[in-house]
Amino acid sequence: MDAVLPARSHDPKAFRAALGSFATGVTVITARTSDGRPVGLTANSFNSVSLDPPMVLWSLAKSSRSLPVFMDTEHWAVHVLAAEQHALSDVFARAGEDKFAGLDVVPAASSGVPLLQGCSARFECRTSFRYEGGDHVIIVGEVIAFERSARSPLVFHAGRYARATEHDRSLPQARSARVAGGLNDDMLGYLLGRAHYQSHAGLRELVRAQGLSEAQWIVIAALTVQDGITAASLDAALSYVLAASCEPLLYTLLAQGWVAIAGSAGGPPLYRLSDSGRTRSVRLLAAAKSRESDLLARMDGDDGLLLKALLRKFITSTNPGLADLWPA
Repeated sequence: MDAVLPARSHDPKAFRAALGSFATGVTVITARTSDGRPVGLTANSFNSVSLDPPMVLWSLAKSSRSLPVFMDTEHWAVHVLAAEQHALSDVFARAGEDKFAGLDVVPAASSGVPLLQGCSARFECRTSFRYEGGDHVIIVGEVIAFERSARSPLVFHAGRYARATEHDRSLPQARSARVAGGLNDDMLGYLLGRAHYQSHAGLRELVRAQGLSEAQWIVIAALTVQDGITAASLDAALSYVLAASCEPLLYTLLAQGWVAIAGSAGGPPLYRLSDSGRTRSVRLLAAAKSRESDLLARMDGDDGLLLKALLRKFITSTNPGLADLWPA
Protein backbone atom coordinates (compact mmCIF):
# COMPACT_ATOMS: atom_id res chain seq x y z
CA MET A 1 0.00 0.00 0.00
CA ASP A 2 1.25 3.49 -0.83
CA ALA A 3 2.41 5.51 2.16
CA VAL A 4 0.01 8.36 2.94
CA LEU A 5 -0.50 10.74 5.79
CA PRO A 6 -3.23 9.41 8.08
CA ALA A 7 -6.50 11.30 7.94
CA ARG A 8 -7.77 12.63 11.23
CA SER A 9 -10.49 10.35 12.55
CA HIS A 10 -12.95 13.26 12.85
CA ASP A 11 -12.59 14.35 9.20
CA PRO A 12 -15.87 13.05 7.68
CA LYS A 13 -14.92 14.00 4.12
CA ALA A 14 -11.62 12.12 4.22
CA PHE A 15 -13.28 9.17 5.95
CA ARG A 16 -15.97 9.02 3.25
CA ALA A 17 -13.28 9.08 0.54
CA ALA A 18 -11.42 6.22 2.22
CA LEU A 19 -14.63 4.18 2.48
CA GLY A 20 -15.17 4.80 -1.23
CA SER A 21 -12.16 2.60 -1.93
CA PHE A 22 -14.35 -0.36 -1.03
CA ALA A 23 -16.47 -1.31 -4.04
CA THR A 24 -20.08 -2.14 -3.23
CA GLY A 25 -23.22 -3.12 -5.01
CA VAL A 26 -26.10 -0.66 -5.34
CA THR A 27 -29.54 -1.41 -3.96
CA VAL A 28 -32.94 0.21 -3.84
CA ILE A 29 -34.95 -0.46 -0.67
CA THR A 30 -38.73 -0.22 -0.98
CA ALA A 31 -41.63 -0.37 1.47
CA ARG A 32 -45.13 1.00 1.99
CA THR A 33 -46.29 3.58 4.49
CA SER A 34 -49.09 2.79 6.90
CA ASP A 35 -51.55 4.44 4.49
CA GLY A 36 -50.28 2.34 1.54
CA ARG A 37 -48.04 4.89 -0.21
CA PRO A 38 -44.91 3.35 -1.84
CA VAL A 39 -41.52 4.65 -0.68
CA GLY A 40 -38.02 3.81 -1.80
CA LEU A 41 -34.42 4.94 -1.53
CA THR A 42 -30.99 4.04 -2.87
CA ALA A 43 -28.53 2.41 -0.47
CA ASN A 44 -25.15 0.70 -0.75
CA SER A 45 -24.96 -0.37 2.90
CA PHE A 46 -26.61 -3.73 2.19
CA ASN A 47 -24.89 -6.86 3.50
CA SER A 48 -25.56 -10.46 4.46
CA VAL A 49 -25.87 -11.52 8.10
CA SER A 50 -26.82 -15.19 8.23
CA LEU A 51 -27.54 -18.11 5.93
CA ASP A 52 -29.63 -20.09 8.41
CA PRO A 53 -31.93 -18.40 9.06
CA PRO A 54 -31.44 -16.19 5.97
CA MET A 55 -30.88 -12.64 7.23
CA VAL A 56 -29.58 -9.39 5.73
CA LEU A 57 -28.97 -5.85 6.95
CA TRP A 58 -28.71 -2.30 5.69
CA SER A 59 -28.43 1.09 7.36
CA LEU A 60 -30.33 4.36 7.04
CA ALA A 61 -29.19 7.82 8.12
CA LYS A 62 -31.09 9.27 11.07
CA SER A 63 -31.47 12.44 9.01
CA SER A 64 -33.34 10.62 6.23
CA ARG A 65 -36.93 11.68 5.66
CA SER A 66 -37.75 7.99 5.07
CA LEU A 67 -36.57 6.93 8.53
CA PRO A 68 -40.02 7.06 10.18
CA VAL A 69 -41.39 4.70 7.52
CA PHE A 70 -38.71 2.06 8.07
CA MET A 71 -38.91 2.44 11.85
CA ASP A 72 -42.61 1.70 11.63
CA THR A 73 -42.97 -0.87 8.83
CA GLU A 74 -42.43 -4.59 9.28
CA HIS A 75 -41.81 -5.49 5.63
CA TRP A 76 -39.42 -4.13 3.01
CA ALA A 77 -37.60 -5.32 -0.10
CA VAL A 78 -33.99 -5.02 -1.22
CA HIS A 79 -33.35 -4.75 -4.97
CA VAL A 80 -29.77 -5.40 -6.10
CA LEU A 81 -29.63 -3.24 -9.21
CA ALA A 82 -28.38 -4.58 -12.54
CA ALA A 83 -25.50 -2.89 -14.37
CA GLU A 84 -27.78 -0.96 -16.73
CA GLN A 85 -30.02 0.39 -13.92
CA HIS A 86 -27.83 3.32 -12.84
CA ALA A 87 -30.59 5.74 -13.89
CA LEU A 88 -32.96 3.95 -11.50
CA SER A 89 -30.39 4.39 -8.73
CA ASP A 90 -30.26 8.13 -9.46
CA VAL A 91 -34.06 8.41 -9.28
CA PHE A 92 -34.29 6.77 -5.88
CA ALA A 93 -31.32 8.74 -4.55
CA ARG A 94 -33.22 12.01 -5.07
CA ALA A 95 -35.86 13.46 -2.79
CA GLY A 96 -39.04 15.32 -3.52
CA GLU A 97 -40.41 13.52 -6.54
CA ASP A 98 -42.62 10.56 -7.46
CA LYS A 99 -39.91 7.93 -7.73
CA PHE A 100 -42.28 5.20 -8.88
CA ALA A 101 -43.80 7.14 -11.79
CA GLY A 102 -43.66 5.11 -14.99
CA LEU A 103 -42.00 2.09 -13.37
CA ASP A 104 -43.13 -1.51 -13.73
CA VAL A 105 -43.96 -2.30 -10.09
CA VAL A 106 -45.55 -5.48 -8.75
CA PRO A 107 -46.81 -5.76 -5.15
CA ALA A 108 -45.30 -8.59 -3.10
CA ALA A 109 -47.87 -11.33 -2.57
CA SER A 110 -47.22 -11.63 1.17
CA SER A 111 -46.84 -7.98 2.15
CA GLY A 112 -47.79 -5.66 -0.70
CA VAL A 113 -44.29 -4.15 -0.72
CA PRO A 114 -43.58 -2.63 -4.18
CA LEU A 115 -41.20 -4.83 -6.17
CA LEU A 116 -39.11 -3.40 -9.01
CA GLN A 117 -38.35 -5.41 -12.14
CA GLY A 118 -35.15 -6.20 -14.07
CA CYS A 119 -32.83 -6.37 -11.07
CA SER A 120 -29.83 -8.61 -10.53
CA ALA A 121 -31.41 -9.98 -7.34
CA ARG A 122 -34.32 -9.17 -5.04
CA PHE A 123 -34.99 -9.98 -1.38
CA GLU A 124 -38.34 -9.63 0.40
CA CYS A 125 -37.68 -9.15 4.10
CA ARG A 126 -39.37 -8.87 7.49
CA THR A 127 -37.72 -6.68 10.15
CA SER A 128 -36.04 -8.64 12.94
CA PHE A 129 -33.98 -5.99 14.78
CA ARG A 130 -33.05 -2.32 14.65
CA TYR A 131 -29.84 -1.02 16.20
CA GLU A 132 -28.37 2.42 16.85
CA GLY A 133 -25.19 2.87 14.82
CA GLY A 134 -23.82 6.38 15.28
CA ASP A 135 -25.61 8.66 12.85
CA HIS A 136 -27.39 5.68 11.24
CA VAL A 137 -29.94 3.07 12.21
CA ILE A 138 -28.96 -0.50 11.30
CA ILE A 139 -31.95 -2.54 10.14
CA VAL A 140 -31.71 -6.34 10.19
CA GLY A 141 -34.32 -8.44 8.45
CA GLU A 142 -35.18 -12.06 7.82
CA VAL A 143 -35.46 -12.96 4.13
CA ILE A 144 -38.87 -14.48 3.43
CA ALA A 145 -38.49 -14.70 -0.37
CA PHE A 146 -35.82 -13.96 -2.94
CA GLU A 147 -35.11 -14.08 -6.67
CA ARG A 148 -31.89 -13.99 -8.68
CA SER A 149 -31.20 -13.31 -12.37
CA ALA A 150 -28.13 -13.67 -14.58
CA ARG A 151 -27.79 -9.88 -14.94
CA SER A 152 -24.48 -8.39 -13.84
CA PRO A 153 -24.83 -6.08 -10.83
CA LEU A 154 -24.30 -2.34 -10.73
CA VAL A 155 -21.18 -1.44 -8.75
CA PHE A 156 -20.30 1.76 -6.88
CA HIS A 157 -16.64 2.66 -6.33
CA ALA A 158 -14.89 5.93 -5.45
CA GLY A 159 -18.06 7.94 -5.99
CA ARG A 160 -18.83 6.48 -9.42
CA TYR A 161 -20.93 3.74 -10.93
CA ALA A 162 -19.02 0.82 -12.40
CA ARG A 163 -19.60 -2.62 -13.88
CA ALA A 164 -18.53 -5.91 -12.36
CA THR A 165 -16.76 -8.46 -14.53
CA GLU A 166 -15.39 -11.86 -13.62
CA HIS A 167 -11.76 -12.93 -13.76
CA ASP A 168 -11.86 -15.78 -16.25
CA ARG A 169 -9.23 -18.31 -15.20
CA SER A 170 -9.91 -20.42 -18.28
CA LEU A 171 -8.24 -17.85 -20.54
CA PRO A 172 -4.70 -18.79 -21.60
CA GLN A 173 -1.77 -16.77 -20.36
CA ALA A 174 -0.50 -14.09 -22.71
CA ARG A 175 2.22 -15.44 -25.02
CA SER A 176 5.44 -13.65 -25.81
CA ALA A 177 7.20 -13.46 -29.15
CA ARG A 178 10.22 -15.62 -29.99
CA VAL A 179 12.19 -12.48 -30.75
CA ALA A 180 12.83 -10.37 -27.65
CA GLY A 181 10.69 -7.24 -27.85
CA GLY A 182 8.51 -8.76 -30.59
CA LEU A 183 4.76 -9.16 -30.81
CA ASN A 184 2.86 -10.40 -27.76
CA ASP A 185 -0.66 -11.71 -28.15
CA ASP A 186 -1.99 -9.36 -25.49
CA MET A 187 -1.09 -6.21 -27.42
CA LEU A 188 -4.14 -4.06 -28.02
CA GLY A 189 -3.62 -3.74 -31.78
CA TYR A 190 -3.45 -7.51 -32.20
CA LEU A 191 -6.53 -8.06 -30.02
CA LEU A 192 -8.61 -5.43 -31.82
CA GLY A 193 -7.58 -6.68 -35.26
CA ARG A 194 -8.25 -10.33 -34.44
CA ALA A 195 -11.59 -9.48 -32.83
CA HIS A 196 -12.64 -7.42 -35.86
CA TYR A 197 -11.77 -10.22 -38.27
CA GLN A 198 -13.59 -12.89 -36.26
CA SER A 199 -16.68 -10.76 -35.62
CA HIS A 200 -17.11 -10.13 -39.37
CA ALA A 201 -16.31 -13.64 -40.63
CA GLY A 202 -19.90 -14.70 -41.31
CA LEU A 203 -20.96 -11.33 -42.67
CA ARG A 204 -18.18 -11.38 -45.28
CA GLU A 205 -19.76 -14.42 -46.91
CA LEU A 206 -23.15 -12.69 -47.10
CA VAL A 207 -21.57 -9.56 -48.56
CA ARG A 208 -19.73 -11.58 -51.22
CA ALA A 209 -22.98 -13.41 -52.07
CA GLN A 210 -24.47 -10.00 -52.93
CA GLY A 211 -21.61 -9.39 -55.37
CA LEU A 212 -20.01 -6.75 -53.13
CA SER A 213 -16.47 -6.18 -51.95
CA GLU A 214 -15.85 -5.32 -48.31
CA ALA A 215 -15.02 -1.74 -49.32
CA GLN A 216 -18.32 -1.41 -51.17
CA TRP A 217 -20.21 -2.76 -48.18
CA ILE A 218 -18.55 -0.20 -45.90
CA VAL A 219 -19.76 2.60 -48.17
CA ILE A 220 -23.27 1.13 -48.30
CA ALA A 221 -23.43 0.83 -44.50
CA ALA A 222 -22.28 4.45 -44.20
CA LEU A 223 -25.09 5.56 -46.51
CA THR A 224 -27.64 4.04 -44.11
CA VAL A 225 -26.52 6.71 -41.62
CA GLN A 226 -26.78 9.75 -43.87
CA ASP A 227 -29.13 10.20 -46.81
CA GLY A 228 -27.51 12.53 -49.32
CA ILE A 229 -23.77 12.95 -48.77
CA THR A 230 -20.84 13.93 -51.00
CA ALA A 231 -17.97 11.63 -51.86
CA ALA A 232 -15.59 13.99 -50.05
CA SER A 233 -17.62 13.79 -46.84
CA LEU A 234 -17.64 9.99 -47.08
CA ASP A 235 -13.86 10.05 -47.59
CA ALA A 236 -13.42 12.12 -44.43
CA ALA A 237 -15.73 9.93 -42.35
CA LEU A 238 -14.29 6.61 -43.58
CA SER A 239 -10.60 7.53 -43.80
CA TYR A 240 -9.79 5.30 -40.83
CA VAL A 241 -11.03 2.18 -42.64
CA LEU A 242 -10.71 2.91 -46.39
CA ALA A 243 -7.30 3.86 -47.75
CA ALA A 244 -8.55 5.05 -51.17
CA SER A 245 -11.23 7.52 -52.26
CA CYS A 246 -14.88 6.42 -52.14
CA GLU A 247 -15.69 7.92 -55.54
CA PRO A 248 -14.75 4.85 -57.68
CA LEU A 249 -16.72 2.67 -55.28
CA LEU A 250 -19.74 4.94 -55.61
CA TYR A 251 -19.58 4.72 -59.42
CA THR A 252 -19.67 0.91 -59.32
CA LEU A 253 -22.51 0.95 -56.78
CA LEU A 254 -24.45 3.31 -59.04
CA ALA A 255 -24.02 0.86 -61.92
CA GLN A 256 -25.14 -2.05 -59.70
CA GLY A 257 -28.27 -0.23 -58.54
CA TRP A 258 -27.31 0.08 -54.89
CA VAL A 259 -26.83 3.84 -54.95
CA ALA A 260 -28.59 6.80 -56.56
CA ILE A 261 -27.78 10.49 -56.86
CA ALA A 262 -29.98 12.63 -54.64
CA GLY A 263 -28.99 15.90 -56.30
CA SER A 264 -26.16 18.38 -56.24
CA ALA A 265 -27.58 21.81 -55.34
CA GLY A 266 -25.00 23.38 -57.65
CA GLY A 267 -22.13 21.52 -56.04
CA PRO A 268 -20.73 17.98 -56.08
CA PRO A 269 -23.28 15.19 -56.38
CA LEU A 270 -25.03 13.94 -53.26
CA TYR A 271 -25.25 10.16 -52.98
CA ARG A 272 -27.94 8.12 -51.28
CA LEU A 273 -29.10 4.52 -51.26
CA SER A 274 -31.58 3.59 -53.96
CA ASP A 275 -34.87 2.09 -52.85
CA SER A 276 -33.67 -1.43 -53.64
CA GLY A 277 -30.27 -0.65 -52.11
CA ARG A 278 -31.93 0.45 -48.89
CA THR A 279 -33.97 -2.74 -48.69
CA ARG A 280 -30.99 -4.99 -49.37
CA SER A 281 -28.68 -3.11 -47.00
CA VAL A 282 -31.17 -3.34 -44.15
CA ARG A 283 -31.32 -7.11 -44.64
CA LEU A 284 -27.54 -7.34 -44.47
CA LEU A 285 -27.40 -5.17 -41.37
CA ALA A 286 -30.08 -7.31 -39.73
CA ALA A 287 -27.90 -10.36 -40.41
CA ALA A 288 -24.89 -8.52 -38.97
CA LYS A 289 -26.79 -7.62 -35.80
CA SER A 290 -28.04 -11.18 -35.44
CA ARG A 291 -24.49 -12.50 -35.72
CA GLU A 292 -23.32 -9.94 -33.17
CA SER A 293 -25.98 -11.14 -30.72
CA ASP A 294 -24.90 -14.74 -31.23
CA LEU A 295 -21.24 -13.87 -30.61
CA LEU A 296 -21.95 -11.80 -27.50
CA ALA A 297 -24.18 -14.57 -26.13
CA ARG A 298 -21.06 -16.75 -25.90
CA MET A 299 -19.66 -14.39 -23.27
CA ASP A 300 -20.60 -14.56 -19.59
CA GLY A 301 -23.31 -12.30 -18.19
CA ASP A 302 -23.09 -8.74 -19.42
CA ASP A 303 -19.46 -8.99 -20.60
CA GLY A 304 -20.59 -8.18 -24.13
CA LEU A 305 -22.16 -4.91 -22.97
CA LEU A 306 -19.02 -4.16 -20.99
CA LEU A 307 -16.85 -4.83 -24.04
CA LYS A 308 -18.84 -2.38 -26.16
CA ALA A 309 -18.84 0.26 -23.41
CA LEU A 310 -15.06 0.00 -23.03
CA LEU A 311 -14.53 0.22 -26.79
CA ARG A 312 -16.68 3.36 -26.95
CA LYS A 313 -14.67 4.82 -24.08
CA PHE A 314 -11.39 3.94 -25.80
CA ILE A 315 -12.54 5.46 -29.10
CA THR A 316 -13.66 8.67 -27.40
CA SER A 317 -10.50 9.09 -25.34
CA THR A 318 -8.09 8.40 -28.24
CA ASN A 319 -9.93 10.10 -31.11
CA PRO A 320 -7.36 12.15 -33.08
CA GLY A 321 -10.13 14.29 -34.59
CA LEU A 322 -11.68 11.98 -37.16
CA ALA A 323 -14.77 13.27 -38.90
CA ASP A 324 -17.99 11.83 -37.51
CA LEU A 325 -20.34 10.04 -39.90
CA TRP A 326 -23.38 10.62 -37.71
CA PRO A 327 -24.86 14.11 -38.15
CA ALA A 328 -25.26 16.23 -35.03
